[in-house]
Amino acid sequence: MKILYVPVAIALATLTSLAAAGEIKPYTAQAFDQLTGAGKPVVVDVSATWCPTCKAQKPILDGLMKQPAYRDVTLLTVDFDANQAALKRFKVRMQSTLVAFKGATEVARSVGDTTPEGLERLIRKTVD
Repeated sequence: MKILYVPVAIALATLTSLAAAGEIKPYTAQAFDQLTGAGKPVVVDVSATWCPTCKAQKPILDGLMKQPAYRDVTLLTVDFDANQAALKRFKVRMQSTLVAFKGATEVARSVGDTTPEGLERLIRKTVD
């Protein structure tokens, strides 16, 4: 019987950590409108696969989104090369741009920041 408890404990620990993590998903206008319309915190991450700054931002953002403080934040990723409509909507001219929203209100914007402190400050503004 003891053997059965270990997998259950691991499964519960995993579910608990997932519940404490913010969601990261691809941007769609519908998802953005739905989240912001409901007053949810959202960060739009405009990046490109070839961008070294974006590559530096990614592990920092991934780590921040796993923190319990940001469990209600959704990070919507926009492909800089493939989604011109989103670039126009958010008035973005460069990859490595992050735009933070508290509901429908833009509360912060960053271009090219790769510091953990700067990125966390931006995300924190969506929940403060």
